[in-house]
Amino acid sequence: MNTHAHHRSLTRVAVDAQALAELYAAPEILRVVNVWDPVSARVIAELPGTRAIATAGHAIAASHGYGDGEQIPLELMLAAIERITEVVDLPVTADLDGGYGDAGETVRRAIGVGASGANIEDQLLPLDASVARMRAAVRAGRDEHVAFVLNARTDALVRAGDRPRADSIADAIKRGRAYLAEGASCVFVPGVLTRTETEDLVAGIGERAISVIGLPGALSAAEYEALGVARISYGPAPQNVALTALKRLGESLLDAGVIPADTEQLNNF
Repeated sequence: MNTHAHHRSLTRVAVDAQALAELYAAPEILRVVNVWDPVSARVIAELPGTRAIATAGHAIAASHGYGDGEQIPLELMLAAIERITEVVDLPVTADLDGGYGDAGETVRRAIGVGASGANIEDQLLPLDASVARMRAAVRAGRDEHVAFVLNARTDALVRAGDRPRADSIADAIKRGRAYLAEGASCVFVPGVLTRTETEDLVAGIGERAISVIGLPGALSAAEYEALGVARISYGPAPQNVALTALKRLGESLLDAGVIPADTEQLNNF
């Protein structure tokens, strides 16, 4: 029986944070396949190419029956992150949405459950409020003696409304530079980024200082790497791929199907 006894010490989290920061800074793009529970985390952690584990907030919320965007209670989200950190031996960077009303306190608690980095969204708040949110997250890490790896997310593109795209890119650059100045390690600019937009963002924010999402229509990880991007993640898409497979299986079994012979047994604990 797994008693989930091996809780990560603050020392371990501090070591993980250093390793995570080095992965962001390395010439190779950090590819993270987002997970949402211990069993998905273990499947991804056991792949030879996996260097770090990233949670998907939307996917964790959905797995508990909640919608995206801080609808899941923070205690449940932190408990889910802790269960993930307990079953993998890699740095874990958590999706903490907008910080649940207090980014500093939420980061402190995330460190307590074993996270060494996080995404925190600016939710396109006014710049001063957004900068204060990121500053609080970084300070919380320092207070815990952890160089917490903040992937500061700007919603400049995804909440742009009808603003011209060029204006949104310029806003993302302005915000990104401000977050790096507060101690963020990287700036996450979700949205389907073209080659030119990516070049503009890297020129404006910095080499190995941008994180992107690999949605349909985006460039490949290798293409983003060549443009100087630090990290690529996939948000709730891996969970949707898994659920699509489950749906297809269900359709087959409810018809005349059988469990496919090449099915691996991946749910052993």
